[in-house]
Amino acid sequence: MQSQILPSRAALVDRIALQFEYGQNLICLLGPSGLGKSYLLETFITDKYLDFNKAFVQLSGKMTDQQFMTELLEQSFSNPLIDHSLSLSENFYQLYKQQPCGDCLWVIDGGRHLSEELIQQLEILAKQSPSTLYILIASQSVGQFSQAVEIHLEALNLSESKQLMRWFFDNLPVEEDPVFRTFLQEAHGNPALLLAWQPEQQTADIRTPEKSYKLLYLILLLITTMLLIIGFLYKADMTEWWKAHYQQDTTSSVATALPAEAVINSPEASKEPVLEQAQDEPQAQQPVATNDDNNTTLETEMPVDGSDSKNHNNNVAAIVDSLLPAEPVTQETEQPTTDEVVAVSISDAESAIEAEQPLVGNAWYLSQPDDNFVIQLLAVTKQEISDKFINENGLQGQVNTYQSLRSGKPWWIVTYGSYATLNDAKKGVTTLSDNVRKNQPFYKKISKIKQEIASLNQ
Repeated sequence: MQSQILPSRAALVDRIALQFEYGQNLICLLGPSGLGKSYLLETFITDKYLDFNKAFVQLSGKMTDQQFMTELLEQSFSNPLIDHSLSLSENFYQLYKQQPCGDCLWVIDGGRHLSEELIQQLEILAKQSPSTLYILIASQSVGQFSQAVEIHLEALNLSESKQLMRWFFDNLPVEEDPVFRTFLQEAHGNPALLLAWQPEQQTADIRTPEKSYKLLYLILLLITTMLLIIGFLYKADMTEWWKAHYQQDTTSSVATALPAEAVINSPEASKEPVLEQAQDEPQAQQPVATNDDNNTTLETEMPVDGSDSKNHNNNVAAIVDSLLPAEPVTQETEQPTTDEVVAVSISDAESAIEAEQPLVGNAWYLSQPDDNFVIQLLAVTKQEISDKFINENGLQGQVNTYQSLRSGKPWWIVTYGSYATLNDAKKGVTTLSDNVRKNQPFYKKISKIKQEIASLNQ
């Protein structure tokens, strides 16, 4: 029995034992880091159930599922022969038939490192163990187990915080000491923080923060930004003021070098064509080019006031030809031959047939989402046994089979269904026949199956 334990922690140990007596075989102790979950687990496994076969495993992020299963079974059985190709529950049932271990108590510290497959196996064993099996797990994740009773570990109150410090420190300051009182308040009943007290300095292990000039740099940056903004605004205002007061309208009419009347009445102007009149003439009076066999003539019509109009002979045929639309240029397109059409049709038909064929075997599992769950019904080393199992239970078309490699031997695993959530998979088990459920099927994630299929190709 451990020497010292606080009254609230001792009461919690008795409460956990009482929950086991009420029939709750799986209990999860929840609480943040530093509250003393490991110390409470050690007290429980030491003081309670002295006649049970006990096993204590402390998980870490580097421990694999096989290492956890090996360590747990080696503490429960004497010199067990563990088959790593089987699950935790399958190994437990097989070893229990060879050498019954009696009533067991499993205490697991660091439950947040458990994989989903191990969580399912622990829930199966807690519910379907051939003997009494109590499982106590310490974790920081709420809702990790769906079938476990969750007990929250509370922080210490002020009186128990002082009592804990008296056990580990001989000369504590008086309670009126402001440093000591502030330390107790800021620790918030966390044993890990309370034990960080340094009696030599009468203060917690709090280092003086180094001087930081970040705030000074930030203030200088803000001042510089404000000055720049003010400068841009002042510049814009000065530009507008300058334009308003000093920039005047300098546009004025420029006198012509010669009066317009002088230009019109001048002899040179009478020789030039009047451009304004030429621009106002209709399109029918524009020059028309006529092509004859012997010569080319350019005829224009420019009426002038007081002069006789000249008669012009227009080439009507040339005008009509110029108005007709151009003939479209036809391009010959190469038509496919009959053999090519038949070949394309056969290729399209074969593609349609291949698309209609459903996926089977490992390909079916690779096409499923990683987060889906399936129900594993059977795992054997011979394909004939799996085929016989499917035929005897009438599971044709309802199950899928994939192949994996375990310990250098090929295995055939038969699964049922594909469900988006674990609750849907649990409902799917109820649809199976009694003959199938007697093999104790369990749930497996698609991502785990894809890893086993990938190991086959390595």
